[in-house]
Order: sequence, then structure tokens, then C-alpha cells
Amino acid sequence: MTKAELIDKISEKRPGLTRKQVEVVVNSVLDSIKDALAKEDKVEIRGFGSFRIRHRRAKEGRNPKTGETVSVPPKKVPFFKAGKEMREMVDGKL
Repeated sequence: MTKAELIDKISEKRPGLTRKQVEVVVNSVLDSIKDALAKEDKVEIRGFGSFRIRHRRAKEGRNPKTGETVSVPPKKVPFFKAGKEMREMVDGKL
């Protein structure tokens, strides 16, 4: 599902809101999550899951084309962990 499809789906379920209003809300939520992760805060949405930053250490990698060893610097990556309710729904237990 794309962001546009998500906005359309919410607009259908909430006829009192225009598509533009829903788009503003969805963008605000996603921007808030990105801002929190940029500050390395954890974002938890009960029943859905949590987002946090994981730190990857520096390592030695290989260039697949030449086979040459290259140094990969440490970095931060976003990580999502599905909540219990989400895992059970996807697994068909709900």
C-alpha cells in the first residue's frame, strides 16, 4: 500500500474529512515519526509496533564486482518491530 492509497482508504472510511485534510494528518504523523527517529527517540504505537534506531558498527565489506575489501563506516538505521497484536493478525490468530 502506498501513502496515496492509505490516504484514499482513510478518506473512504471518514466521509466527513476531505482527502486534503486526511493527507495533512497522514503527513503530520509520518513527519512526527521521522523527527523522533532523527533525535533517536523511540516511537511506540500500541497494537501496531515500535520504531527505533539501531547502531551498526564499522565492518569490512567486499566490492562484489572486484572482490576488493572495503571499509564500511558505522551508521544508524531505522528499525521497526511489529507489536503482538499486529503479529497475531498477520499470522491469522485474530
